[in-house]
Amino acid sequence: MEENKNQTLTDKIWDFFSSITLAVVIFALIALTSIIGTIIEQNAAPEKNIKLLGKLFGDSTAPALYNAFDFLGFMDMYHSWWFVALLTLFAANLTVCSIDRLPRIWKLAKEPVKPLTDEQFKNLGKKEIALKGKAEKIKKTAGAAIKKAGFKFLETKEADGYQLYSEKGSYTRLGVYITHLSILLILIGSIIGIFFGFKGFINLPEGNTSNVVYLNDEPMWDRISASLGLSKSKAVRDADTGQFVMPLGFSVKCNDFNADFYSSSDMPKTYKSWLTITENGAPVKINGKEIQEIEVNTPLKYKGVTFYQSSYGLTPGGGENSVFKFRVTPKGGKTENIEARFEGSFGIPGTNLTGKIEDFSPALSFDQYTGRPFTYAEQMNNPAVLISFYENNKRKYGGWLLKRQPETWKLPEGHVVEFVDLWGIQYTGLQVRKDPGIWVVYLGCIIMSIGLYAAFFMSHKKIWLRLIEEKNSTRIIAVMTANKNRQAFEREIDKMIALIGKAAEGGK
Repeated sequence: MEENKNQTLTDKIWDFFSSITLAVVIFALIALTSIIGTIIEQNAAPEKNIKLLGKLFGDSTAPALYNAFDFLGFMDMYHSWWFVALLTLFAANLTVCSIDRLPRIWKLAKEPVKPLTDEQFKNLGKKEIALKGKAEKIKKTAGAAIKKAGFKFLETKEADGYQLYSEKGSYTRLGVYITHLSILLILIGSIIGIFFGFKGFINLPEGNTSNVVYLNDEPMWDRISASLGLSKSKAVRDADTGQFVMPLGFSVKCNDFNADFYSSSDMPKTYKSWLTITENGAPVKINGKEIQEIEVNTPLKYKGVTFYQSSYGLTPGGGENSVFKFRVTPKGGKTENIEARFEGSFGIPGTNLTGKIEDFSPALSFDQYTGRPFTYAEQMNNPAVLISFYENNKRKYGGWLLKRQPETWKLPEGHVVEFVDLWGIQYTGLQVRKDPGIWVVYLGCIIMSIGLYAAFFMSHKKIWLRLIEEKNSTRIIAVMTANKNRQAFEREIDKMIALIGKAAEGGK
């Protein structure tokens, strides 16, 4: 009580931050809020999360709960001031705890192993063996066995013989503090990413180029710098949409986009974009190529900015510069690639046939009763083009050519008109992220692996062998300690003693 009264304010603050209880409370709060942040979709449209909350708590309470969560910052939790404050407080607690306890552990780790006294030998569990021969001779055999077990030993001459002693893994005690350092690095890297990075998106139509990213929210650094009078990032608010945009410093162009589907299904198997990075008016080669192919889980990285394939859709307005692409093979002739615009015409090489494009559907199906065609989706699930074929200006026949149904490509005379694509009508949805702290996070993960390995799989081992010379023999007393996995170390000592016994008796 008297000691507490004499504490200064600095001592009290230090004790507060070095408290294990504080660490447990902060860690529990971070874990609890992270669970909520995982359940609630971050930066999603309000109706999505209202629907989710309605399933969990009832439709009547969902709007009020959404407003409460939104007010508390759970809709963009990982960028909220209070979550960053929790991480900062946890980092401060971890740092102070480490500084408070590390000097004592460091002193223990650096302290060299010393010979034991008679009393210590009596109080510790020991193993004994008696061997024929002088202590001087047995000492060499015992020293060789200790070295074979991976220990470097010291020796002390005693009145009735020798004492050999050694230790291994004294610095494994620092494994937990290496892990603490790794956690701090991961937290620092995350905070760097939150403050100086950005996350956004680009919906980029085929053939279009963009040099900005639409951000999910105002950058954290801008929010803080506004109140502190510091310079802001390059993000600006778009006058038309009201969203924040971040200049990239270069341009990205969508050359093409394609989605492949599972057969007889509208479930996409994969979807890809072909992008070109342009800087200072010239295409940039990455890995020796100007055009980069990206798909889900295969992003494009350039100058610290990563582009992820995340979505796709039809361009609003239908794509003014869209082009139909066909692969035409006349009967007995050579295949040619042909392009045509909507309501345009193209010829079948070597014939008098001309095809005129009359209609298009991104997802065509036919009514099972009337046989009439209809569009059942707003995505390019089953694209089809309606073409009428003319000969000498007279309509000869026509019908729908479906991209995913090759049987519709063959004309009555045996010509093949493959519907390859309608280029320019789709956009690729790219998630864009810049995280300058990611390498600090990676470094922290590597260091954490080292720290955890040292803390859980390595131990501080000590061994003492006392060689007591008697009439015609030498008695060996072995004592050992290990701060973890003691049973495995005891088995090592048993093997060592057996090896000494065999060697002393002339065995191999």
